[in-house]
Amino acid sequence: MRQTLLILFAFALSACSTVPPEEMLANAEPVTRKEANGDTITEYRVAGALKMVKVVPFRGPTYYIHDRDGDGKLDWNEGEAPMTYYKLYSW
Repeated sequence: MRQTLLILFAFALSACSTVPPEEMLANAEPVTRKEANGDTITEYRVAGALKMVKVVPFRGPTYYIHDRDGDGKLDWNEGEAPMTYYKLYSW
């Protein structure tokens, strides 16, 4: 019984990790721009408020920056960086 629960938990966890962050914001309006250094930046906005930024650097892993408090602005206050998630692998 215990092994069955562990296997079901592992399947549920793997199913959650396969959803790209872009699909979690299905009603967002993406705006993409290319920087001079080769980075591609995509902003996702819902009703004009910034929810997430996807950065695909010229070199290095893709990373996502999320708005912490939902006010539509990335929070850089008091030495605290915004929530950043790196996409290191996918399947």
